[in-house]
Amino acid sequence: MTTGRSGRTVRDLRRGNRSAVLQRLYFGGPMSRQELGPATGLSSGSVSNVVGELVADGLLEEAGIVDSDGGRPRTLLRVAPGSAHMIGVDVGETRVRVELFDLTLTELARTELPLLPRGCYDVGPIVDHVRTGIATVLADAGVGTERLLGVGVGVPGIIDREAPGGTVVHGQTIGWDAVPLEALLRATKAVPEEVPYLIDNGARTLGQAEMWFGAGRGAREAVVVLFGSGVGASLITDGSGTALEWGHLTVSVGGRRCRCGARGCLEAYAGAESVLARWAERGGGPGPASGGVGGGDGDGDGRTVGAGGVVGVFEPDEEEALSALLDAAGAGDALALAVLEETAEYLGAGLSDVINLFRPERILIGGWAGLLLGPHILPAVREHATRYSLRHPAARVSIDLGSLGPDAVTVGAATLPLSAFFAAGGRRALPEPPAEQPGWQTAMEVRGSTGQSRG
Repeated sequence: MTTGRSGRTVRDLRRGNRSAVLQRLYFGGPMSRQELGPATGLSSGSVSNVVGELVADGLLEEAGIVDSDGGRPRTLLRVAPGSAHMIGVDVGETRVRVELFDLTLTELARTELPLLPRGCYDVGPIVDHVRTGIATVLADAGVGTERLLGVGVGVPGIIDREAPGGTVVHGQTIGWDAVPLEALLRATKAVPEEVPYLIDNGARTLGQAEMWFGAGRGAREAVVVLFGSGVGASLITDGSGTALEWGHLTVSVGGRRCRCGARGCLEAYAGAESVLARWAERGGGPGPASGGVGGGDGDGDGRTVGAGGVVGVFEPDEEEALSALLDAAGAGDALALAVLEETAEYLGAGLSDVINLFRPERILIGGWAGLLLGPHILPAVREHATRYSLRHPAARVSIDLGSLGPDAVTVGAATLPLSAFFAAGGRRALPEPPAEQPGWQTAMEVRGSTGQSRG
């Protein structure tokens, strides 16, 4: 194989050219061949060769004809939606959501399987839910695995991709101690061996989705917050994403006990579970389940811990309970209003830490609880974040809600195999994912404002 001075082979160059054309059409298309040259920096001959290959592979298709200035009409090209599929999985706090997408991330099928008992993170049932969900969405859409680029999975916890045998998850808050998730999923044989599983932290997949398709478009530096029963975040700087265990920053020394086992974590004050616990402790809201939150364990944390360290949860559903809190506040209930104001201050104080540390230009709040509470507390969150932050970084940051809704983690998970597909020049990646998900930074650099994806 011929190698250039930079050490890149002809195969590397061809792969890079294919990737450049694919990504430009994906995020900025449709485009003509003549437009692709300046947009990608490739010669007209290279564009012609690459487009011919991608059309022959079924990855590109014609998208109409436009008139040119005095010349022949030009044929527009776009990525062919049905040429490949991705599956995104969100291992959430109450259910496992599985969605099947075409290549442009248009949803083809979805299913949700509840975690029973509610909030139970036993590994075996979750792995079985993923297996069942994959089979269900493929059957519902009537597609096979021949064009499946991969299965992206968003989970809570710290992700170790360097472990022998595949990706391992360290999820202290959910009782996962070095769970070999990739090997367990592979053992279900839900997909053929050549189809990769790409596993990442759920907050990071949320961040990737918002940066590619949502409220983060155009930002070079952003923090995306996942606000649910607990809280997490991801930091995106120049296209590179890192999951932050933001919910476990200490905001009160010796304070309330967090579900991670430590005291005084932000999550123990700002997570939806803790917000509802504080409301119940003061006599407001729906009653806790038997042995659930609000009974107390004698250390002031408002939580009852049963055998095996399992923490009781609210009944009814947390989303319903949080809606009840908002209804009470809307009716002028002083207790509910006080709990919301406290929550806004804790969130604002927590955001001030990331503002001072990372100086992002944008902070986006997502997750089911963030999207539910955000419209009611966002002005107060901004005010408190500014008050607790240094003036200079606070003056350049905007704090807003994410725009992709409750599906953002699943969409972000599906972008993991899509990103690897781009980096491989439009070919399915190997089953073992690299330490850094490829293609993210490049994709952000070529992203256009009128791309066809997420139709």
